[in-house]
This record gives sequence, structure tokens and C-alpha cells, in this order.
Amino acid sequence: MLPSELERFVREDLGAMEDDIPPVPEVDAKAAIVAKERCVVSGVAEAFAILNYFGLEGSGLVPEGEEVAAGRRVMEIRGPAAAILRAERLVLNFMGRMSGISTLTRDCAALAGRVRVASTRKTTPGFRSFEKRAVAVGGGDPHRFDLSSSVMIKDNHLKLMSLEEALAAARRMASFTQKIEVEVEGVTDAVKAARLGADIIMFDNMRPDEIRKGVELLAREGLRDRVILEASGGITPETVPEYAATGVDVISLGALTRSAPWIDFSLEIEV
Repeated sequence: MLPSELERFVREDLGAMEDDIPPVPEVDAKAAIVAKERCVVSGVAEAFAILNYFGLEGSGLVPEGEEVAAGRRVMEIRGPAAAILRAERLVLNFMGRMSGISTLTRDCAALAGRVRVASTRKTTPGFRSFEKRAVAVGGGDPHRFDLSSSVMIKDNHLKLMSLEEALAAARRMASFTQKIEVEVEGVTDAVKAARLGADIIMFDNMRPDEIRKGVELLAREGLRDRVILEASGGITPETVPEYAATGVDVISLGALTRSAPWIDFSLEIEV
């Protein structure tokens, strides 16, 4: 976490009256962070950065990425009692949000089997890097971090130009390190995109049976091994197994960051 990011989060949480908190004895204290529900622990590195900012010492009791049961102590904190109380909510917010994403990602990855599970750019503005890292901690692929990560040709592009024109323009502008992905909404468009040299084909908002037909047609045409196939759009954790069975390589879900529940952690002073 960059110092400027950390200070922004601290200012937001403490406000202008950061010293105006209920009085506590000027003593050192020990505290523990406890998971109140089953989860994949995430946000530990961010928690340590926050604790260090407040002059506190944190000790992880479980490695990041480990699944724990409700009631598990996951971190110990030592230092001035007042500093612990100032850092408390920010630490818990980071761990709660990131652990929720990591937990949902781990669950979806288990349902997908050998098919890679990826996130999307449906993230919280200003918090994307942390949400993407939480996906990786949970065993998922963070996908694109921003528009420059790859060249994506979407349906709105194809309303303004032909697929041939779009791919030609993409090749002119793209670095040799960037892949070109084409979003399709039908089987015939998938074959056309593959023949025109797309690196990745995204089956967007298509039913599993339609995608399966597209994968099979690409195989019959000798095009399947030329492209990475991705299923996206309207996929939920409950439908991941159906999409995983279609033969695609990647399933991307906005739900990993959009719908992940927060994990409930508590900080308990231990005297």
C-alpha cells in the first residue's frame, strides 16, 4: 500500500477530530483479531501496514489465503491502547472486505474445477488494487487491471465499425505484449473472430448450451487451439459448474467483487 493511499484511508476514518476519542489509559495493551465466521483470510499485508502506521506490532497467526473456521484468532496486536483503538476499524474494514472476496473466489474456483475463475473491472473506485489482490489470494485470476492491460473489442465497438476494421485497428495500436479479445454474442461470430486472428474470444451473456455449441464448432473448424475461450456475463456462483462444463478456459464473474459478502471480524482487547 502506498503511503499516500494509507494516509487517505486514515484521514477518512479518523476525520478532523482524530484526538477526540473516548479517553483510555496510557498503557500498552494486547489485542486479537478473531474471525466470527468461516472464511479465507485476506488483507493481512494491508492490516500490517495500517498497524505500522500507528506504531503497533502485528503478528499473523495464520498465513494469508488459509481457510479458517468461526472463532479462530487470526492476528495478535501489541502497543499503546489508544493506538489500537484508532487502528481498529480500518484494519477490520480491510480484512472484512478482502476476506469476503477471497472466500467467494475460493468457493467459485472449487466449483469450476480446472477452469480458471477470473474477476472483472466491476470494482470499487479507488479500491481496485486491493479487490484484485483479494481475488488472487482466493485462487482466482485478477483479469484486466485497466483498459491498457489488453485490447478488448466489445459490442459497442462493433456497432461503430466492422469486426475486420476493429481487429485491424487493434493490431495497429496494440503492443506485441498485449492480447486482443473479442466479445461475441453468437456462435458464428466466435468462428469469425477466431479466423480473423483474435487471441481471446469472450462468449458474453450466452447460455451454457450455446457456448458448448460454439466450443464444439471451433473444434470442428480446427480453430479451438488458436484461442483462449472465456465465458462472461450474468454468471453467478450457482451457475459456475454449468459454465465450467462447456469447455471454456476461463469464467469471469463480476460477482467476485460486486457481490462478495463482508466477513465479520472483531478486535478484542486481551488483558
